[in-house]
Amino acid sequence: MRQFEYIRPADVNDAVRILSGGGKLLAGGTTLYDLMKLRIERPARIVDINHLSDLKHYDSSGDHELVFGALARMSDVAADRRIIRDYPAISESLWRAASQQLRNMASLGGNLLQRTRCHYFRGGDPYACNKRDPGSGCAAIEGLDRGQAVLGASRACSAVYPGDLAAALIIFDAEIDVIGSGGERMIPLEELHREPGDTPHIETTLKPDEIIVRIRVPTTPLGRASTYLKVRDRESYAFALASAAVALQMDGDIVLGARVALGGLATRPWRARAAERLLIGRRFDEAAARAAGEAAVEGAKPGRSSGFRIELGARTVADALMIARQRT
Repeated sequence: MRQFEYIRPADVNDAVRILSGGGKLLAGGTTLYDLMKLRIERPARIVDINHLSDLKHYDSSGDHELVFGALARMSDVAADRRIIRDYPAISESLWRAASQQLRNMASLGGNLLQRTRCHYFRGGDPYACNKRDPGSGCAAIEGLDRGQAVLGASRACSAVYPGDLAAALIIFDAEIDVIGSGGERMIPLEELHREPGDTPHIETTLKPDEIIVRIRVPTTPLGRASTYLKVRDRESYAFALASAAVALQMDGDIVLGARVALGGLATRPWRARAAERLLIGRRFDEAAARAAGEAAVEGAKPGRSSGFRIELGARTVADALMIARQRT
């Protein structure tokens, strides 16, 4: 690990000022420290914002929206009684991420901004990686691709976005408030992450000196009949092979509202609006759930070893919808 300058800003505005000169934010550190040890991240300065108490507050009691400070800890929000009751998809996405020790440290904002990565990205030399070294190539193209993205990939990169929380938040139309040298602005969470295209090293729409200060989730009756289902090689501390965040609003057996998002299959959190449109106005049964699952993965492109995950994704969506139906 190389030497770096460690800075504790006085407040958020001070942090923005410091970041405008370069550096990396330290929130929970659960991803940053890991990538620094691998010599992937080599910041000349680290801007530690953990002591900024105004970013730690969250409020789940609002009538119109839930508000989460960017430094709210994953374990605290996962255990919140109203979140568990009214938005189980959010709570479940947090409980099923990482280990308890990491959840106690990791922040919501940091979780959303964890690097999209694969084993070639983490492996370093001699593996080519356009995310790590732009223009060097992508070793996954001719390499092992079992865990690579089947949605949103490009010839430059097929690394999967690994987070769980983002999929649960986008089905509830979450927004993030950010601040930078250009002032404050709001970004729909669905627009935060970028597909790799020809510039996979640019992963979000944030500017270099912008900081997430809070996450806002509009209240919705869809929340109670929701779930986050994650399928992985092992139950503890593993990224998803496929996951689904879903929510339903029913009138008897007829679907009034539906939300579907995929995780583990794409280069960014993936809202499956085709699946939502297929369900709305339809009588819900196993056949409808299965059809929605197939619609959710429409357009997926298999690699040599990843094709099974398309069918797995469809089944994961269908199973998640059946769970959500039991909660209506």
